[in-house]
Amino acid sequence: MNKQFERYLQITLFIIDLIVLNVVFIIFQLIFTNSVHFKSTDAYFKYVSIANVSWIILAFFLRAYSNSIILNFENFTKRTIQVFLIWVITILFYLFFSRELVVSRFFIITTTAAFGLGLLLNKFIYLGIFKYFKSSELLVKKIIIVGYNETAKKLAAYFEQDGLNTQIIGYIEDEENIDELSHYPVLANITDTLQVAKELNAQEIFSTITPEQNNYIYDLMYESEKECIRFRIVPNLSVFITREVHIEYFGELPILSLRKEPLDDVGNRIKKRALDIVVSLFVTIFILSWLIPVIGFLVFLESGTPIFFKQLRTGKNKKPFYCWKFRSMKTNKDADLKQATRDDSRITFLGRFLRKSSLDEFPQFLNVLKGEMSLVGPRPHMIKHTSDYSKLVDDYMVRQFIKPGITGWAQINGYRGEINNPEQIKMRVNKDLWYLENWTLWLDIRILLLTVYFVFKGDNKAY
Repeated sequence: MNKQFERYLQITLFIIDLIVLNVVFIIFQLIFTNSVHFKSTDAYFKYVSIANVSWIILAFFLRAYSNSIILNFENFTKRTIQVFLIWVITILFYLFFSRELVVSRFFIITTTAAFGLGLLLNKFIYLGIFKYFKSSELLVKKIIIVGYNETAKKLAAYFEQDGLNTQIIGYIEDEENIDELSHYPVLANITDTLQVAKELNAQEIFSTITPEQNNYIYDLMYESEKECIRFRIVPNLSVFITREVHIEYFGELPILSLRKEPLDDVGNRIKKRALDIVVSLFVTIFILSWLIPVIGFLVFLESGTPIFFKQLRTGKNKKPFYCWKFRSMKTNKDADLKQATRDDSRITFLGRFLRKSSLDEFPQFLNVLKGEMSLVGPRPHMIKHTSDYSKLVDDYMVRQFIKPGITGWAQINGYRGEINNPEQIKMRVNKDLWYLENWTLWLDIRILLLTVYFVFKGDNKAY
């Protein structure tokens, strides 16, 4: 309801913290001008730059200013402390590995401590301002909900969760339709809605009763706008749809679908494909050009041919394609039926290293170049598993609306490797569907960077 304001709030809080960081550096440099010899301007400039870039990157990847965080003071403070501690560790790593000896250690300690205090002070100032706005007329929106039913109760619960204050004055419902105590007062009968709204200075009326259920709603709709009171109808679609729906407009026609799909837009598909081509072409020219001969030779020495393992897997719109990998197993008849397990006897000695390091997946950059896969997307499953899993999870095949990926949102959230029970595949599909419904180019870049991080960090599910 307040998405634009929340976006401005995110940007403002981020910029203020960044300003605090740099103001701290400037102030302490002025304070220590006489006591600390700033021998090398370049060294200090480099240190300050590293500090700024580190904070920006960590705040982005750890979602320090996300809506769900900043609208809850406790969560915001905890996340800020977490990011600050990791930022300090990052700075220490920089100082250690760069062997930076020019920048004064006293300067580093005092500016780091001051920045930490500045961050906490910012949060308490933010809390005070936020509470002031929530209790003032500036952001408070008084609403009345017409109807007391399941939809009305859900709507009230959603408003209660809204970080920006929406004050629910109460419900409007005819007495004969009320058979339980309500969390908010029932103010009047439906025919008295407008009178009560004016008396209580309500700015909006949300009706969970449609005009088809009560003809008076038509009159109420038009009369409310004459009194400068916004009127909104909340239809109950649960009769035929039991989940959230996405609404688009073609001209004046509302189109309801079960989910939004950013990649249904041609422009978004072009952006995603451009990223796929640029990265996969780079990898093919500068990495695969020498990696294929090297690993191919090692595979051949250990277990002969073939060098590559290709397997039919399910692609976009259920179209099968051959997914390529470096062969990491002995040739076996169960390759298209049985997934790899921990301590699988089929895996070769070299294969264990290839799988652990994810090097076996590198030939899939060729699949990306061919347009069969994307860099980021749901991991492709073998044909048999697609058939099996689609029977376990109702929305499983929805993940096939987009191209499969070398890595994905599920994988960086810990859902990779062997599937031992139905709950694991359900959680994996949930992550894949979230990605499908929330795709952005920046999300792809973030997933790619996190994938690289996890490859170097190591993953105990990579086997």
